[in-house]
Amino acid sequence: MQAQVTSTILMIRPVRFGFNEQTAESNAFQDVAAAVETRAIVQETALREFDEMVHQLRAAGVTVLVYEDTPEPHTPDSIFPNNWVSFHYSGTVVLYPMQAPNRRLERRQDIIDDLSQRYHIAKIVDLTPFEQKGKFLEGTGSMVLDRMKRIAYACLSPRTDADVLAEFSRRTGYRVVTFSAVDADGIPVYHTNVVMSIGDVFAVVCLASIADPDERLMIRQALENSGKHVIDISLEQMAHFAGNMLLVKSNKGHKLLIMSNQAYDSLTARQRDELDDFATLFHFDLATIEANGGGSARCMIAEVHLPFK
Repeated sequence: MQAQVTSTILMIRPVRFGFNEQTAESNAFQDVAAAVETRAIVQETALREFDEMVHQLRAAGVTVLVYEDTPEPHTPDSIFPNNWVSFHYSGTVVLYPMQAPNRRLERRQDIIDDLSQRYHIAKIVDLTPFEQKGKFLEGTGSMVLDRMKRIAYACLSPRTDADVLAEFSRRTGYRVVTFSAVDADGIPVYHTNVVMSIGDVFAVVCLASIADPDERLMIRQALENSGKHVIDISLEQMAHFAGNMLLVKSNKGHKLLIMSNQAYDSLTARQRDELDDFATLFHFDLATIEANGGGSARCMIAEVHLPFK
């Protein structure tokens, strides 16, 4: 059985990070007010947040593979690599179709080539031709993977298309579980990984975001039937990125649940106690990245599950 967590993660160090106009329409988590800040200040602050997160993760024993973004082409969201690529224990690399044209420029063959020097890459599943049909699936933003049970949870949205999900399922063997989710204002949630996070024996999910009661029950039962202890968060907590967590481990096997300070601060004492039974809560100041990018800690990480050569 594949492990749910890895001690090796990939992150992209930003060069020209900033508010992305091309993604704002479908991402209600982006703060339009943040767009008034100068790009230089945003980049400088985001870089500081990024470097501190990497420093703390490495100090905790996590292997962080950092790749520098390139100044050209301009990719303001390159700090979120989990949307264009995922890595699997079978040696499979999946490339995903992205909605925003400037996000498609984030895909980098040089990174895959570099990883292939150390890891066995058996095949590449390229789903990017769906972009020409106006159909998208933005990686482990659009899907939250239960790697142990080979289930892909996905809330359908303009960035998460049922046809691409079906092709992902066919090419990888994952069973897809779909649902619809909205925020407190009734706006469809753009990515599944702000609604839920799946650990090895637990899951964090905002069940209130799933308006249809049958779908809500179906998701809870699917999680419980796969052996997960369900921790339910509120719509307000989801808005503070409490669903955008990722479980990783140190090289010594110590489990760390990664999240932002905003997410951590939104949790109740009881929720923190529950989660602390499963992992050490590890949180970082990501305020600038969250406000401008509309993504948080989990979005910044692409887990590397590839086997070593």
